[in-house]
Amino acid sequence: MWGAQDPFIKEIVHFSLCCRGITLVMQFVFNTLIPDHQADAFSPPQTSSPSFGDQLTELLVGGLGRWDAKHFLFIAEHGYLYEHNLAFFPLLPLSIAGVAHGLLLPLASVLSLHSRLLLSAVLLNCICFTLAAVSLYLLGCLVLQSRRNAFLAALLFCMNPASIFMTAAYSETVFALATFIGLWQLEKRKTLRGWVFLSFATAARANGLANVGFFLHSVVQAIVVGPCNWVKTRRMFLGSLVVILPFAIFQSFSYWKFCMVSSTTEDVPKELLQLGLNHGYRISGKSIPVWCSAYFPVAYSHIQSEYWEVGFLRYFQLHQVPNFFLAVPVVLLSSSAIWEYVRANLHLCVTLGLFGVQQKPSSGYCGPRVFLYIAHIAALMVFGVLCMHVQVLTRLLFSSSPVLFWFCSHRLQQNEPWMWGLERGYLTSNPALRLLRSWTSLQPQTKAVLGYFLTYWILGTALHVNFLPWT
Repeated sequence: MWGAQDPFIKEIVHFSLCCRGITLVMQFVFNTLIPDHQADAFSPPQTSSPSFGDQLTELLVGGLGRWDAKHFLFIAEHGYLYEHNLAFFPLLPLSIAGVAHGLLLPLASVLSLHSRLLLSAVLLNCICFTLAAVSLYLLGCLVLQSRRNAFLAALLFCMNPASIFMTAAYSETVFALATFIGLWQLEKRKTLRGWVFLSFATAARANGLANVGFFLHSVVQAIVVGPCNWVKTRRMFLGSLVVILPFAIFQSFSYWKFCMVSSTTEDVPKELLQLGLNHGYRISGKSIPVWCSAYFPVAYSHIQSEYWEVGFLRYFQLHQVPNFFLAVPVVLLSSSAIWEYVRANLHLCVTLGLFGVQQKPSSGYCGPRVFLYIAHIAALMVFGVLCMHVQVLTRLLFSSSPVLFWFCSHRLQQNEPWMWGLERGYLTSNPALRLLRSWTSLQPQTKAVLGYFLTYWILGTALHVNFLPWT
């Protein structure tokens, strides 16, 4: 399935594991040397006294359980107790709970459930990250029709600016893996497998719903480019429903949990009940939320709006200017990627990829097969800037779309064609390492791209693990 004999895949696996190891070492060093910031963030108390094993776990990988990771770990341990927990989708909590209660169960005598969950999240994300890099390579081979372009893109993924979020107990890595495999399967015309993996992506993060666009475009194309293929149209509609289904199921669960069930608090630790009272968290079954009476009761949008002030232009405030600056690099990079493609394929973009596809060459970054991915990242970027906390755009786009990696690979090869040769005396088969070792002789644009990747990787790790604001 994975083409294990491909030497590029072996190098991707090796480089990915090395980069995860570097991230783990950096988070330990930064977390040890820099005092934690006292952030106003969700911070549930531990309900049991920590053992020596728990203290050691916190020392070694505690930096990977900050910010939103606390929500995922809390849900995996206690379920969806508080209303605002519903903003975090269930695939990651269920996965790490399975590992903690299964593979790591023998450690129960020396580690609390919380510590086992944290270790499970780190282990799972490191494995999924490597598989996601391989999946990105395989997807790129089909779409770009170039193993070199796809290989360099996968290597760039291994050190991308959102690296810390793909090692910490966040859902970005699981989401990226499910998305890249699903799109790869669709490119291989394995539609059923594609549906399944993209539905997993929706079970991991709400922005998985954007993947429905790949199916809807096929539906419109089948209708517009006659004669209409009703079989294909029905199949693509079915695929869209499969991708949407996890979102619908989770919203139904949310309605049942908070709108229909009168729960008892006998089994809830007193510390957690007190936390809810202190911070005004709505506890499951204790009162009926306002969104329950809506015509379409969707918990997710209500919670994002009420707890995090997410909405159209609501983030455009003077005190949020620093967060907009954090997002500037990824917005510029995405805009450049979109503009270069549109400039090379103006007719294709104007006609929304519905006409004239066969007249263009099918290989490379500017090939017609890339169009849907360009439309996908454009929609995510515009929505993120206008409606979301703009600083999360970095991890949103780098975990959702292959375009940024393909574009950077395309540009770096244009600027540094020598990276594939041996004339500079390097024996490594990794072109990313060749570029880094030849830093002083690189083109300014190459330095800008690699500098952005490395700076956000290192700085993001230092800030995130110490409860300091980041992307």
